[in-house]
Amino acid sequence: MTHYETDILIIGCGIAGATAALRLAQNENLQITLVTAEEDPHESNTYYAQGGIIYRGDDDSPELLISDIERAGAGLSNPVAVRILAQEGPNLVHSLLVDKLGVPFDSEPGHGMERIKEAAHSTKRIIHVGDYTGRAIQEKLVEALRSRPNITLKTRTTAVDLLTTAHHSRNRLAIYDPLCCVGAYVLDQSTGEVQACLAKKTILATGGLGRIFLYSTNPPAARGDGLAMAFNAGARIINAEFVQFHPTAFYHRDQARFLISEAVRGAGGKLVNDRGEPFMNKYAPEWLDLAPRDVVARSIHQELLTSGSPCVYLDLKSHLSTDRIHTHFPAIYQSCLEFGVDITRDLIPVVPAAHYHCGGVWVDEFGRSTVHNLYAVGEVSCTGVHGANRLGSTSLLEGLVWGARAAEDALNSINECCSTITDIPPWYDQGLTVAPDPALIQQDMANIQHIMWNYVGLVRSARRLDRAISDLKLLQVEINRFYGSSKLSDSLIGLRSAVQAASIISQAAWENKVSQGCHYRED
Repeated sequence: MTHYETDILIIGCGIAGATAALRLAQNENLQITLVTAEEDPHESNTYYAQGGIIYRGDDDSPELLISDIERAGAGLSNPVAVRILAQEGPNLVHSLLVDKLGVPFDSEPGHGMERIKEAAHSTKRIIHVGDYTGRAIQEKLVEALRSRPNITLKTRTTAVDLLTTAHHSRNRLAIYDPLCCVGAYVLDQSTGEVQACLAKKTILATGGLGRIFLYSTNPPAARGDGLAMAFNAGARIINAEFVQFHPTAFYHRDQARFLISEAVRGAGGKLVNDRGEPFMNKYAPEWLDLAPRDVVARSIHQELLTSGSPCVYLDLKSHLSTDRIHTHFPAIYQSCLEFGVDITRDLIPVVPAAHYHCGGVWVDEFGRSTVHNLYAVGEVSCTGVHGANRLGSTSLLEGLVWGARAAEDALNSINECCSTITDIPPWYDQGLTVAPDPALIQQDMANIQHIMWNYVGLVRSARRLDRAISDLKLLQVEINRFYGSSKLSDSLIGLRSAVQAASIISQAAWENKVSQGCHYRED
């Protein structure tokens, strides 16, 4: 079989893609195909989200949330998108996650769901499941996906390229038509076969790109696949320079191992230097340890440069009881213990790490991109909610809201498909029999990660960005030659995506000469 057809193709099954699929599945006449490159559909950026999701506080309001988001976003947040999030988000959390899916959010006796405060929030409005909120949400989402008969969930299936009539149609006159997405080429990892999945609507929900940096809190698949595919298809990309670095990733032997949620600081944890001295009063006296993430990350960066130390530390033991640490941060406690750090007695070594991409595929209030019938939701998209810097716990909420909104729009316009959908040819790879050399893939990916960390990281300059753009151009030529001469594999597709995503970010960072939010130019 060289191709198959579906009504709607969704690429990625985190909170954004899964929410879209569940909304669409309410129409029993629709066939929804959801593909993920992972063997386990739980594996996604959503699964690793620790802190929580925005709900509403006792003294909260949409206007107060809007103010917090816009302040954290350095004035670059899209007012329309922020208002949609603030007005629709909390109700959707309750109706879908609480009522329908039964996510077991932590509760307080006599007060319902427990709400906590995170950095740059002006009130307690974050609900959570211990320190593994994303995992709890993802488990419920996957359970629901598997229960819907009109959702086909394909694992170990990697999207290769988005299909557009202008780029791929056998009819060469289609090149004059407006850009219209009609599905994607997808790789079945188990057989090595590439098939054309033809769809009336396509929803990109591929997550982020943190793994193109040396230090990252993201899972291995976060390598920019969706951003690269959309760019190659002709979609508009905006705010690509705004990569948020989480201030606190667990540090061990020159590597950032996993995220230490900012909920730890929200609960009272304090950042200290290698002498055990608090230092945030020097950099953010107004917020201290609860400053916006870009401020905290650069403060740590400066502290490391000044001290020469490889990391700073989080002091939780001096501010929280052992019982409260075990109750509120069981996953972090266990993860740190595996590396010999008992957070009830020891300081937690931390460094900044690439965490979240605030830019991405431009979309409107319904997740529609500039390519007809192509939606983007979640981290791969840019609704404008995050502006130049994301407010904590907005990402899960944005994925939820725009996953639902994209689904509603797709339902309402399902018949507005391209007339030449059957003109797409099968994938052609005759003559390619050599499997890609994993040593070459590993080395090329390491080159990308070092370039991005050293030249396009926390602190940028024209000289560093010039070097990044130059080095990535040379590397991209080699990778494209490698890609064109080898049988496809998931890792080779990811390598091509990574160098394209890195180039997009580096160019955007070079063009923006103004320091804003998480884009910081020392020149």
